[in-house]
Amino acid sequence: TWGCKTKYLKKVRAACVQASPCASVLNLLMMPNEDIDLPFFGVDLVTLPSAHLLALDLQPILKNDNEHTKKVWEKLIPIHDKWQHLLPKGSEIPQEARKFFSPGFLWTKIPIGSEADQLIQNIIYPAYKEYLSLYIELLREATKVSKERSKMFSQGYQSYMSYRSTKDPARNMLTRFYGKDWTEAYIHDVLFSV
Repeated sequence: TWGCKTKYLKKVRAACVQASPCASVLNLLMMPNEDIDLPFFGVDLVTLPSAHLLALDLQPILKNDNEHTKKVWEKLIPIHDKWQHLLPKGSEIPQEARKFFSPGFLWTKIPIGSEADQLIQNIIYPAYKEYLSLYIELLREATKVSKERSKMFSQGYQSYMSYRSTKDPARNMLTRFYGKDWTEAYIHDVLFSV
């Protein structure tokens, strides 16, 4: 696990698991400060024995707030559309989780096999670079918000972190590897602490 914070990002963290052949995971999350108007940057690159699960997104903090998302979606959706149609579909996202994803959510499940490496190298990696470049561009353009909006963003963070800490899909895998007590402390105190 690696983490830091910057002038505009309250939390940047990468969590990696290398447990081949059982699993290989990179989870990256960037959370902006509450006083600037930006979504989260989220990446999940997961390899399991049967498939690669790959997700990229700029996740909204306030789902139904056009002021928060319009300028982002206008730039993100063309990037998403450029790559998503070239990839197999991912599984259905649970209804309760959908509010935490954008319309530019790039999500795929690629079966392990000879084609997988090429899809990852030729589609996922360039898409990742475009998503990250857009996020850095948005970060450079970010402006401070009012105290009232900052409180709204803080509530959005709490909602996201609460949901993720109770519904983290890595919980079962981490529990098998490290035990329940370690896993719960890691999820609540490291991965999804605010």
